[in-house]
This record gives sequence, structure tokens and C-alpha cells, in this order.
Amino acid sequence: MSFRILSAEIAHETNTFNIVPTTLQAFRDRYFLKGAQAIGARGDQNTELAGLLDTGRDYGWDITHVISAAAGPGGVVTRDAFAALTDDLFAAAESDWDGIFLMLHGAMVTDFCQDGEGEILRRLRAKVGPDVPIAVTLDPHANVSEEMCELAQILVSYTTYPHLDFRATARRAAELLQRTMTGDIGPITLRAHRPMLEEANGGRTDMGPMIARHAQARAFEMRKGVYAISINGAFPCADIAQVGPTVLITCDGNTIGHQAIAEELADDIWARRHEALNTYLTCAEAAEIASSWNGSAGPLVIADYADNPGSGAYGDGTNLLAALLEAGIDDCCFGPLVDPKAAAFLHDKTPGEQVTLDIGGATAPSFGGGPLPVTGTVKWVGGGRVVGNGPMLGGLERSFGTTAVLQVAGIDILVVSIAHQMLDVMQFETFGISPAKKSVVALKSMQHFRAAFTPIAGRIIVCDSGALCTLNYASLNYRNVPRPIFPLD
Repeated sequence: MSFRILSAEIAHETNTFNIVPTTLQAFRDRYFLKGAQAIGARGDQNTELAGLLDTGRDYGWDITHVISAAAGPGGVVTRDAFAALTDDLFAAAESDWDGIFLMLHGAMVTDFCQDGEGEILRRLRAKVGPDVPIAVTLDPHANVSEEMCELAQILVSYTTYPHLDFRATARRAAELLQRTMTGDIGPITLRAHRPMLEEANGGRTDMGPMIARHAQARAFEMRKGVYAISINGAFPCADIAQVGPTVLITCDGNTIGHQAIAEELADDIWARRHEALNTYLTCAEAAEIASSWNGSAGPLVIADYADNPGSGAYGDGTNLLAALLEAGIDDCCFGPLVDPKAAAFLHDKTPGEQVTLDIGGATAPSFGGGPLPVTGTVKWVGGGRVVGNGPMLGGLERSFGTTAVLQVAGIDILVVSIAHQMLDVMQFETFGISPAKKSVVALKSMQHFRAAFTPIAGRIIVCDSGALCTLNYASLNYRNVPRPIFPLD
């Protein structure tokens, strides 16, 4: 029997403190692909769609894939954008399906709803009824709501951060969907939650306590009736009622015993809430370390954790760049600096030309630093298309939009128009910058950069520049999170 599967990929991580709404254009800037176009672009890389198609071929499924769409993390998703993302999915749901497979993020907030994924599932359930099995893949930075677990039988999150198991995660979830459709299992997903904004290290899995937790989860999955355990570190830059780390267990049978497993793992997250792995330096401290780095062992990589576009920061903060310039740091690259106006200005110049202008800091100067006046030499101008070759972005395309490289003193600054965090060395190399040959590499990212940059780094340090994703949560105006909550209380 060939099962008929309806699928869609709709992903957004919403930073509710970001004042710039996420419109349909923001999705088009990353990718907004319908049906066959999506399969052609994303069907044979390390993507969840590829994992779904792998399993579909194994079992002879008849898959109708409606859409693959994602925008860079940013402000709340507008009602119009939400409609453009979901209208075709809801229309297709009017037909008869044996199963539904959704590739979501888990932290979407719209301008009319705090729980974007819950809203997608609610509208789907209204059309297909309670019995059609729905499988969902999630980013482990999901803020998973109770409603999401009630409305989907199967929820499975990636197990790695940096995220390297997109395709494998989809295969795991799709296998469970197959078993559900054949009647082999009748799963539900249970949820345990703790009153925290996030797990102490944001779910980091390359070191620290999440390694042991995931090992314990895989051992628990060997028990009868336990099919998948997902540990979500949460996304703290969301001022919503159901924020915070969760443990999900997709299972059937002994629900009381299975819930106890989830609670045990959640208890460990709570008990170790003070055990942060990173040391968050000030910009001045990071610049001081850079000033004494000789680069013989490889570049010093400085990650501006707080101005990470991958968590919805603006990416235009200048505090770290100003500190590096003040310290006279040489043989350095910095990027991306998100400044469409500066990129357009530089785009009209000729490589080799000297220019004076203000860069960065235009969106919200109180977060990460205001406009920085500089004089430098234009080194590269053009379009911002990048094809990655690293563990996360290999074979996939991204665009920085209009892009330029401006050399100021000893620093090559990558100035871009579309916000992306730095997670692949090709995001520098495409524009004539070789990070492996630099003494200092300053980039805007939290954790994903490690997958591609750790192999070339002599040392990695982390900086909190005071931008929108600062660890100083008290500086943000939380109003909707339940109180008390750690670390605000």
C-alpha cells in the first residue's frame, strides 16, 4: 500500500524584542520555494526534506510537498506572511491523507499569535480531524507549547548544536510516521517543562551536560514504548507565555512511567541551571586578547554572541569592531556587518577607492553600539550569493544581498544587506577573505560557527557586545513570560 503524505517546511525563530517585523520578503530573501522547486533545491542535501524523501522512497510513499520556506530570525511574523506561508498547505489539507509531515522550527511568534506552530497545527487539525497522524521535526531551540504536543502525535527535535543532523532527524520522525500509519504503534508526545528562559548553555551538544543527557535519552529509547526523546534548550529571546526548555517523549503504553523519564531529564536541566560553559568577555577584554595573539597556531576566533543574526539580533552592532580598531588589531576580518545603506554606497565605488562613511548601528544604537565613522579602502563589491561547503551549509545557497568588503586599518569588514549569521567559511571566502590566513577572525554567531571554524581556529573566545541577544536578560523588557522564571527571578 502506498501511503499519501502531505508535507511542508515552514521555519522561523522569532525574536520578539526585534522591532523589525518579519514580512514575506524576509522569507523570499532566504528561501520561499513551492513544490517541485523546493525538492530540486533542497531534496539531496543535509536537510529535513531530504530525510523525508529518503524514507518516502524506502516505503513507496506518494508525497505531495507544498512549500519550503524560511526567513532569518527576526521580529514577529506578519499576518500576511503567515497566510502566504500556510494558505496552500491548508487548501491541500482538504484532500484525504494518510499522514502529514511538517518541518517546523518551534519558536515562531506572529503579530496575532504567540504560538505560530501551534496555530498551524490547530488549523490543520480542524481540516483533517483528530486521527490523521502528524509528525513534526523541530529545532532544539523550540519553545514547545502544550498545544503542539496535543495536536501532533510525533515531535522529534535535532540532537546536535551546531545542528548537523537535519536529514537524520527527519528520517527518525518519518520512520515513526510509517509505523503509525501501519498501526504498529499509536504514539502520543508527552512534555516536561521547567521555569527557565533557556538551558544553561542553550542546548550546546559539543561539550557539557547535554552530552550525558542525550546519551541517557538514547538509552531510554531502548525501553518498550519509547520511540523518541527530544531535549529542547529553548529560545530565550521570546517574550511569550510558554517559553523555556522542554523534554519531549514520543511514546505509547505506560504514560506515567514515560512521563517520569521526561521529568528526570528536565530535573537535570533545572539542577544545573548555573553551569554555563562559556565565559562572556566584554569587547575591551576580547580586543586585549586579540592584541597579544600572534596567530601562529591559527586565528583567534572572536564570536559576538550578543549580535548574532541567527537569534534575531540586528547584526549591525559596532561595539566589538570599535574595540578592535581602538586596540589597533591587524590582519583581521570582521563580519557580517548588516548595513544595507552602507553596502549600497560601497557598491557604487571601485575597488581600491578610499571612502569615508558611517557603518552599522542604525537600527537600535542602544543595543550593540551606534553608527561608527570610518575611513577605509574598498576591496570587493558585488552580489552576496554564497554556496556553502561546511558541515551545516554544504551545497546550500544563501545570499547576503548587495555586499562589499571594506578595509579599515588592518581589518577587512564584510558589509552586507541581508542578515545571516556566520556558519560557513565560504561566507568569507566568496568575497576574497581567507579566514584561515588571518590572525584574528571576528564573527557574529553564537554556536553554529563552531562546526566550520573550529578546524581552523587556534583559539575561540566569546564576547557579549551588549547587542539584542545579550545574556543580560534584565536589560530586556519581558512582560509576557510567567513569573517567577530563571534567571530573571
